[in-house]
Amino acid sequence: MKFLEYTPFGCINLFFDNLNIGHCIIRGSLEAFSCKQTGNDRRLSMSLEHEMLDCLSKSADSGPSSPVEHLSSRSSRKILVYLVLTLGHMYPDYDFSAVEAHLFFKEEDWESFTQMVDTYLYEASRQWATTNDGSSLLDSMTRVINEVINIKESDIYSYNPDPDGDPSGEKGAIWSIHFFFYNQKLKRVVSFRCCCTSKLSGDDFLAGALSGGGEEEDPLNDMDI
Repeated sequence: MKFLEYTPFGCINLFFDNLNIGHCIIRGSLEAFSCKQTGNDRRLSMSLEHEMLDCLSKSADSGPSSPVEHLSSRSSRKILVYLVLTLGHMYPDYDFSAVEAHLFFKEEDWESFTQMVDTYLYEASRQWATTNDGSSLLDSMTRVINEVINIKESDIYSYNPDPDGDPSGEKGAIWSIHFFFYNQKLKRVVSFRCCCTSKLSGDDFLAGALSGGGEEEDPLNDMDI
């Protein structure tokens, strides 16, 4: 997988760089990757493929109810490999298992993505409209994503891991979102990741509370003891 630099994403990514929405901070980014694999990716792809085939072999007796039955399709395994490789580039400090990751990937449609924007990014959308002459955040995201990957020709997936295994999880995390758009024809993946953290439990808040800013004076300081 190769990271692709796309100018159309710049404005969206700048907006989500460190978005202040009251007691919370939202950070997000749109990224594009080519499915063309490097040497390391090819080795990891083979490892992921063997992992899935080994798991299928061990679960053969479970029948159609097996949680990995979906991986019996070669095309499904191929898509999962691309998604896991993309995760690996997004979060290089994590080692992702294909068998575990597939449990957290869910095929979605465009309506699911728009509902996510309406629900989780409501306040962000208001700020976007205020600073961009009333334009719609969803429309702006739709335009740039479509320019890079052609939404109508893409499969859409969400990734919702357990909180303890969320690679974007951090102190004070409230929620996180991962969406992936895969275009088989273009051999390209576009990801949108976004997380919301509380300022009240962040290191910056604690540092400010312990510094001079807003700190009450100790009433004993001016007393003679």
